[in-house]
Amino acid sequence: MIVLRSCLRAALLCLAGLLLQPGNSTAQTALSPDVQSRIDKVSACLTTPVVEKDAPPACQTLADRMAADHVPGVSVAVIHDGAIEWAQGFGVVQQGGAPVTSETLFQAGSISKPVAAMAALHFVEQGRLSLDSDVNQELTSWRVPPSAAAPGAMVTLRELLSHTAGLTVHGFPGYAATAPIPTLVQILNGEKPANTAPIRLEALPGSRWKYSGGGYTVMQQLLIDVLHQPFPALLQDTVLAPIGMTHSTYEQPLPEALAASSATPYLRSGTPVQGGFHTYPEMAAAGLWTTPTDLARFTIEIQRSLRGDANHVLSAAMTRQMLTIVKQHYGLGFRIGGTPDNPYFAHDGIDAGFENFLIAYEQGGNGAVVMTNAQGGLQLANSLIGSIAKVYDWPDLQPIVRTAIKLDSSVLAEFAGVYDIDNDPKFSLDIRLEDGQLVVHSPFRPKYQILPKSRSEFFAKVISTEFEFLRNESGQVAHLVLHYGGSETRGERKQ
Repeated sequence: MIVLRSCLRAALLCLAGLLLQPGNSTAQTALSPDVQSRIDKVSACLTTPVVEKDAPPACQTLADRMAADHVPGVSVAVIHDGAIEWAQGFGVVQQGGAPVTSETLFQAGSISKPVAAMAALHFVEQGRLSLDSDVNQELTSWRVPPSAAAPGAMVTLRELLSHTAGLTVHGFPGYAATAPIPTLVQILNGEKPANTAPIRLEALPGSRWKYSGGGYTVMQQLLIDVLHQPFPALLQDTVLAPIGMTHSTYEQPLPEALAASSATPYLRSGTPVQGGFHTYPEMAAAGLWTTPTDLARFTIEIQRSLRGDANHVLSAAMTRQMLTIVKQHYGLGFRIGGTPDNPYFAHDGIDAGFENFLIAYEQGGNGAVVMTNAQGGLQLANSLIGSIAKVYDWPDLQPIVRTAIKLDSSVLAEFAGVYDIDNDPKFSLDIRLEDGQLVVHSPFRPKYQILPKSRSEFFAKVISTEFEFLRNESGQVAHLVLHYGGSETRGERKQ
């Protein structure tokens, strides 16, 4: 059960005049001048993830950026020196509605995964589950079917948690308010009314890394079959309550009593998601409702568990396993970044009309969580994290400085074309020459310019991905390689 704030506390907040107008921060507690100064600096200058060397800085205030990106509401929690230094809301829960507060509920999207992973690892420590045994030995309601792509293969929990199990289905769109909701077994089998394909083996387990929400759905069924409890209750008892995540639940759909405390999801156009928030029976993969404050508590628990001074769910040794890379910079629930001497763990999350980002360092007790109620909010969240990183002097995530060179438009024209990107899900990038600039039309964001750093390498300012164009034996541009976060994805030019 989520513990909601008392009527007395709400009344005091209103009497104190702390609920500010849309676009301004909504403070829940009195802050020191030093902390307020840092908040002001964070919200005063959001830049692009990449900046051009010697170019004048292009700052936007948080309020201006929210207006430009059609993001009605943002909620932020910042961890500093091992504690939540501040947690505030900005904007409104819906257009014309009440201000966002630190207690406003957002759908976490894929940030649901590491929270669910912690529960699975808890039961590994209890001896109820095994990280490296065949999950089909414990599954009873459903089993991973045999596959011609991996004859005789065995899938393990470690592989499910690290996206190395070779399973299909990248993510889930959820179910609109009026849509019938499938059972978990129907989702696993891709049977109506499920709106996604069957979850099946498409590669030998352990042979590669490929993001799979389907794998986490198998894990959800595994926990239900072994523990004989509904998944929301299981997570409440195992992770949420012990850590003190009092404004979090995996209940799907969200109970009516809690709907009034939730943000309304919006599309990139600025219109609400039709029918309101979607339902996600794929709870382990995408079903958590929470706040940045609660996710900050989750992060602090991990930081402290590593040191052995707060092991409410996992031991220090198991927490270390959770944050150890298995493949492709991914551990058991988190993406791992930073340097070997100062690593961080992170995850983003996207549900229909909700986009979020969580990041924290293993050492030093620093981190942040940003949640938004709009499609496209992840780009704003990344910019806000970059501003936090700059103000708090983090070693990573500050804007990257790159140098552009000049190329004639006739040279730029050689790179124009449509490139099919070999990703999951697959997509195409339409790169065009417009007004002497090379512009990318993407299915994920408004069009953006890419600038040359050499005669074959380009960069964008709005994302930290680099674009490398490769030529065939005839000297024609035929391939595109996208470089991001130490990984690369290849694309083939089709025209």
